Amino acid sequence: MTSEPIRDPQHDHLLTPENSALVIIDYQPVQLGSIRSMDRDVLVANIVRVARTASLYRLPIVLSTVNVKTGVNQPTIDRLLQVLPRIEPIDRTTMNSWEDVAFRDAVLATGRKKLIVTALWTEVCLAFPALDAMRDGFETYPVVDAVGGTSREAHRAAIDRLTQAGAKPLSWVQMLCELQRDWARTDTAAEFADILFHST
Repeated sequence: MTSEPIRDPQHDHLLTPENSALVIIDYQPVQLGSIRSMDRDVLVANIVRVARTASLYRLPIVLSTVNVKTGVNQPTIDRLLQVLPRIEPIDRTTMNSWEDVAFRDAVLATGRKKLIVTALWTEVCLAFPALDAMRDGFETYPVVDAVGGTSREAHRAAIDRLTQAGAKPLSWVQMLCELQRDWARTDTAAEFADILFHST
């Protein structure tokens, strides 16, 4: 059993720790409370797994909130912040985070062209910036079981729209396995297995 040499991680067509970044948008109490497309506890567990995965593989992470500084909204939910203790959120007033200069600059500063995108709601805060990012030359990878919409229909329509525009949907398990790729990569294998097989 001999693994193939690691392909060029910068130019691999699959996700690698060196060619991708994670974007997390608006996992706040009001948004979470309005999710109807999937079980909210499962959704929270899945976005925590996504964040743990990005931290494990040292992906650049851009975290954003909406309307916290204006006093309208509460910050990111605690369970997610616990696994992202050193990530400073970028607060916005725009529904489309791509229309916020600080947010867009933070994404550009990652230097990555493959964006793993998560947001609440699928039909607004995920769809709008993902569509704009693709227009600006990025590849987008919505994590379909770590995002949610105001209804199943709204979530599904948004994922369909993104897919038709060229997005590449994936699940949190696919994201995790795509970044690990080989059990022989022992530096991350133990935590990889913990994220994969144990609940958060």
